[in-house]
This record gives sequence, C-alpha cells and structure tokens, in this order.
Amino acid sequence: MLLACMFCLPKDVKSQSIAPKYSNEFLSIGVGARALGMGGAQAAAARDVTAAYWNPAGLLGIQHKYEFTLMHSEYFAGVAQYDYLGFSTPIKSESQVAVSLIRFGVDDIPDTRFLYDANGALNYNNIQFFNAADYALLLSYARDLSDKFKVGMNAKIIHRNVGKFAQAWGFGLDVGGIYVKDRLTAGLMIRDITSTFNAWSHNAELVKEIYAQTDNEVPINSVELTLPRAIASIAYDWKLGSNFNLLTVADLDMTFDGERNTIISTSFMSIDPKIGIEAGFQGIAYLRAGLGNFQYIKDFDGSKSLNIQPSMGLGVVLSQKFQIDYALSDIGNVSDTPYSHVFSVKVSLEKLDPEFRKFKGWDR
Repeated sequence: MLLACMFCLPKDVKSQSIAPKYSNEFLSIGVGARALGMGGAQAAAARDVTAAYWNPAGLLGIQHKYEFTLMHSEYFAGVAQYDYLGFSTPIKSESQVAVSLIRFGVDDIPDTRFLYDANGALNYNNIQFFNAADYALLLSYARDLSDKFKVGMNAKIIHRNVGKFAQAWGFGLDVGGIYVKDRLTAGLMIRDITSTFNAWSHNAELVKEIYAQTDNEVPINSVELTLPRAIASIAYDWKLGSNFNLLTVADLDMTFDGERNTIISTSFMSIDPKIGIEAGFQGIAYLRAGLGNFQYIKDFDGSKSLNIQPSMGLGVVLSQKFQIDYALSDIGNVSDTPYSHVFSVKVSLEKLDPEFRKFKGWDR
C-alpha cells in the first residue's frame, strides 16, 4: 500500500541518530527566482527582502520603506508545491525587520488503508486523501554596525505535518554577517547555530495495524535535531561601461553532520560550492546563471562521475514598484525529473531618502 510504503520505519529506528542528515532539508531549497537562477550563491549578494532567508544582514541593502515578495515553484513534475512570502521594513535608520513564510508540501496523497472493504472487495470509494507539508516562519532582524559591517539574525518556527498521522514543532536560530568594501562584499551565514529541534508526535493508533502487517516498528514520539551549517560567500560587482554591470558570487556551503555526497567531503565537514553570475543592463534587465550541487555519482559499474546542477534566469524591473524574476533550475539532475520553473514577484513601495540610513556602505 502507498501509505504503508511512505511512512514505514526501519526496524533499527530506535538506534538511529536524533541528528540525521538532511533534517529540515526543505529549508535548503532556497527562495526567490533571482537567487535560484544564480545557483543559490547568495549569502553575500542578497540585498532585498529575500536576504531574510539567505543572510539577514543583507536586509540593510533594501532601499524602500516596504518590500514584499511572492514566489511559487513546483518540483517532481508538479507533485510537490513550494511557496514563499516575504515582507520587510525598517524600524530605525540602522535596523531592519522582516517576516517570511515558507511552505513545501505534497497535496492529495491517497490513503489506501481502507481500499478493501470488510468483504475483501476492492472499493475505490474508500480512498481518502491527506497532505504532507512543511512550514517555516522566519522572524528576522538586521542592524548596521558601521559603513562596512552589518549583522542579522533569524528566529524560525517550524511546523511539519503528515495528515492526521504525525506532526512536529520546532524552533531554531540563524545568524549572519556582511562586510562591505567598495564593490566587494563578503558574507557569512550560520544556520541552526544552536541546533534546530523538531519534536515529533505520532498518532500510532491510525497505523499500528498496517505497521504490524508489514513487520515495521510502530513510530514513537521523538526529537530530531538539525545540526549547524555555515555558508561563506564573496561577491564582486564589476562596472562594465555606463550601461552594464556584472555581479559574480561564490559560496561555500559547509555542513558538519558527517560525510555527504559533495565534491569535498570528510568525516568532520562536507563542502558544497556554488557559483552565480548576474549581468545587468541599466538596472532594469538582468540575465543570470549558476552552478551548484556538485556531486560524485556512483554508476552501476562502480565508477564515479561528477554531476553538476545548472540554473539560469531572467529579471525585469517593470517600474520602481514592480520586479518580475524567473528561474529555470533542476533539483540535481540525478534522475529523469524535469527542470523546475520558478517565478517570483517583488513589490517595493516608498523609496527611502538617500540620507535615511545612518550608515551607508552599499551606496555606489
């Protein structure tokens, strides 16, 4: 049965670590078509409302009193839906706040527990449906320390649910910093700095019979930890004549939960590099490209080949208030999953006075 296959647990579940790899991995997908078109290399480049996710210190680069953004994308040929909503506003000349909401979910999953009626006959009318969704609420604060140094932090609340069968609540903290010198920007983002926990509760009575039939252990309430990860980033904005500029960004995404299938991997730390570029014309049109998710894939004959996730995107500033961005990105090119189309819209209202910020730094 589909339900039993999706939620069965291995017999050694109790011996597994409470800090598994890829815990809360939906928070690693990324937000904003601009960022995803650049391969997710953003920790030193994001200077709009999406910086709340990539590096909250970048929120201080916002030049409007109110900034909103909305993003939608679909993965696995439309099976999974990813939605993001963000808002940011200054509270003083040297500080900025933001609120972000992320949802990643699979809707209308068939519950086939009662597919056969009491007489053993197949009855499709007995099929019910449920949703499996992950939610994250990010509350962000950023503060200017000087023209060169900016810092920020996120408090995030996580809710995960699998229909009526299981749910989890969690809490975590992120911190970020940015150093600015002329056209060079260096950023450091530390996610889950205190380790983020999810406290799971299971409605075991709903699945106890099926788990017994499939010889799986009935799930119990548990706590799952997401270990810290650090993203170091550097960006440079090249001026190409009076009409063009080129932004180049490189990120190093470092995890500390053991070896991962990344290009640099040790028992202590794994490193996944990301590279992104953005060519701009007069601040109204942008062309973007990026590379990330460098992985060594083992073939059936035992040999390994390097897999790279490419991405590209476009951006158009329709007016001082509206900007539309588009990205074309694969989730890893490790299967036949088609590329995903990502769209986002940004609305910016009431441009700030050039003298509003106590500290400058990003003025060109």
